[in-house]
Amino acid sequence: MAGRFTFDHEFFQVSKIQKQHLNSQINLQQRKLTTAELNDLIIDSIQDIKGKNIVKLDLRHLHDAPTDYFIICEGDSNTQVKAICDNIRRRLKNEAGTLPSHSEGERNALWICMDYFHVAVHIFYRETRKFYELEELWSDARFTTYEDL
Repeated sequence: MAGRFTFDHEFFQVSKIQKQHLNSQINLQQRKLTTAELNDLIIDSIQDIKGKNIVKLDLRHLHDAPTDYFIICEGDSNTQVKAICDNIRRRLKNEAGTLPSHSEGERNALWICMDYFHVAVHIFYRETRKFYELEELWSDARFTTYEDL
């Protein structure tokens, strides 16, 4: 009969060791991170792509804050800004099993905002960050700065 194919069941057999490895990977991905661990993973993801002037703003003590934390950084080009965003998304998906609930600004990559519910990540092109002065708007927050790598 034309168009018929055979299915090689042995090719798709998964060994017991492979299954255990896959299950451990799935369990790792399903592990819930604390907000502090999420913040650390985001900051590490930014540093992977050489993001600069990284600042974490703790907004928890402000009654009108839209989230618990802002993590703000900048890139030297819109290509780097987009790469930082992509790296955060990839690592949080792979290592924490989470995606942002919303993100904006990826098309022009002058200011990308990623919403992880308790944490909002703001990735700026250097000149755009100077213009909006987000840190000035939230100057009552508790600031933590991180070194450039």
